[in-house]
Amino acid sequence: MKLLTKFNLILLAAFGLSVAVVSTIAYFFLVSSAREQVTQQAELMMASATSMRTYTASDLAPLLEKLPDHRKRFLPETIPFFAATTIFGDLRKTYPAYTYKEATLNPTNLADRATDWEADVIRDLRDHPSLRQISGERDGATGREIYLAVPIKATAECLQCHSSPAAAPPAMLARYGSSNGFGWQLNETVGAQMVSLPLSVPLDLARAAWGRLVLYLVFALVLTVAALDAAAYVFVIRPLRLVAAAADRASTGDPNAPELEVRGEDEIAVVTAAFNRMRVSLAKALRMLDD
Repeated sequence: MKLLTKFNLILLAAFGLSVAVVSTIAYFFLVSSAREQVTQQAELMMASATSMRTYTASDLAPLLEKLPDHRKRFLPETIPFFAATTIFGDLRKTYPAYTYKEATLNPTNLADRATDWEADVIRDLRDHPSLRQISGERDGATGREIYLAVPIKATAECLQCHSSPAAAPPAMLARYGSSNGFGWQLNETVGAQMVSLPLSVPLDLARAAWGRLVLYLVFALVLTVAALDAAAYVFVIRPLRLVAAAADRASTGDPNAPELEVRGEDEIAVVTAAFNRMRVSLAKALRMLDD
């Protein structure tokens, strides 16, 4: 096996291992960054929904409750969840994969009833009161998605409508009936604000970026090996071939073996200078034998 071939094998092994390590680290970094980005978006959506709820409860509801026929008409705009749900419902017209829901185990409006997986999350929050939120991944209708859930606890204001049918506004009973949404207890976790965002698109983008990175690394590897091969040939292989050819001629007793040019002070130059001295000594020895 020639020296250049051995050199290339060593380079390919070293660079191949480096590319494998770098690409693996980059893959996990890109995928992790994609998940972090989606999680941050989910937290931002949750903060927005919470701000809407706070505004409705502290600013809008007190104004609407001053209307003379408030108890008779039951204005849903006074309910904090209504504002958040309505606004995010409009948002879904532009971003249909982004969902917000205030899922409840025992809702007044059956459209808010928790699905099986949402109910499991709510029960988990109920069983662990110290948890401020739960996040995770699941397979949704549009692919892999990240969800974020924040507990909804029954407050004194909630119990004005949800403690018993007798305490609820007649207009609310006329609209939703008296079979659901009652029996809530103070500070009980009755539901959860739930945000779900698609993860498949960011992951696909991360994998595409990883594929381009690997392609660039392989391209850089080929260019680097080619450049090193050229340098090795010019500075190592070619001078050694000249020394080998001259040594072969000298070993056969050729008196016309030329003196090699010594360039620089590296190891190749030292070998070339040593050969020149050997050639001179060999020529003298041959002349002495002839005499």
